Amino acid sequence: MMTAEARLQQAREEVVAQAAAGKYKLLQCETANETIKRAESQEIPKKLIGACFHEKEVGFFFSDTGLGKSIFIVQAIDGITTGRGMPGFEMEAEAQPVLLLDFELSDKQFQNRYSENYQNNYQFSERFFRLHVDRDKVADDGEIETKLKEDIETAITDKGAKIVIVDNITWIKTETEKAKDALLFMKYLKRLQMVHGLSILILAHTPKIAESTPISVNDMAGSKQLMNFVDCAFALGRSHKGSELRYLKQVKVRACEAVFTTNNVVSMKIEKDRNFTGFRIVDYGKEYEHLKPLKEVENEIQIDKIAALKRLNPELSNREIARKIGTNHTKVKRVLDSLDTQKIGGDDEQPF
Repeated sequence: MMTAEARLQQAREEVVAQAAAGKYKLLQCETANETIKRAESQEIPKKLIGACFHEKEVGFFFSDTGLGKSIFIVQAIDGITTGRGMPGFEMEAEAQPVLLLDFELSDKQFQNRYSENYQNNYQFSERFFRLHVDRDKVADDGEIETKLKEDIETAITDKGAKIVIVDNITWIKTETEKAKDALLFMKYLKRLQMVHGLSILILAHTPKIAESTPISVNDMAGSKQLMNFVDCAFALGRSHKGSELRYLKQVKVRACEAVFTTNNVVSMKIEKDRNFTGFRIVDYGKEYEHLKPLKEVENEIQIDKIAALKRLNPELSNREIARKIGTNHTKVKRVLDSLDTQKIGGDDEQPF
């Protein structure tokens, strides 16, 4: 009778024999030491946007709508294609071509950001290639996604680009929160990355984030499915310190130690310097400094409830509203007095 140790040795020999015979169809079986030995011949991934995004990574950059993701990413591309890097974000790689799949801005909107009132246009590097939809070629034939993928790969080959940035994922997949769609699209991007040796950064929106809550990986739409496929993720947050301020935080890191953590976020401000719209770093600090105090959020919610109740039930007294809301009639009176009566009383108004 064969011992347990003998059976184990036999299993090892069978695995080695299968590998030698080419029986593995997808996986590669090797020792940990062999992996490290093979990795020694590979280049160390260089920083492209500081610690946030490295060569050969697939990553996400997300925020609520209107916070400046596209402005940030064009500024980063300008740094990569010129070799100067984005101010405040170290770049180790040499200047190289970048493909931006821009599904957000029209030509004129893009020009407006990078000109002085449509004059004196900013001169980008000739390594910066912007791919956008030719609407004359869009047909409702069910093949848009197939054609899009083919064009992306054509541009990669044609321009020799190793960096692809997608702004944003919503245009490509409107249902990324569904596991099937997320899986198929992310598998395609991972295959694209491996075949062409790419760095891929995907911009994405978030649902409305509570202004009193720190940003996390769970804040990105469809995050449970999508985050499993990426190497890095970072986000822009809205700052309570000023309407013009944003802060940046890393929420997933593999290539190095995270720099922009909840204890060290970077706060930035959007500014236009003649013909270039971009971010200027203001300072560094803790994330909680940018969050709205919970008491203030609760107070705003209470004000909305008071207004909605009065709108739906104009006959309610201040005391009755106070009892339903869980406050006192003095506060109800103060809130109602401060609100525009036109907004509270109209027949056509809808509740908050």
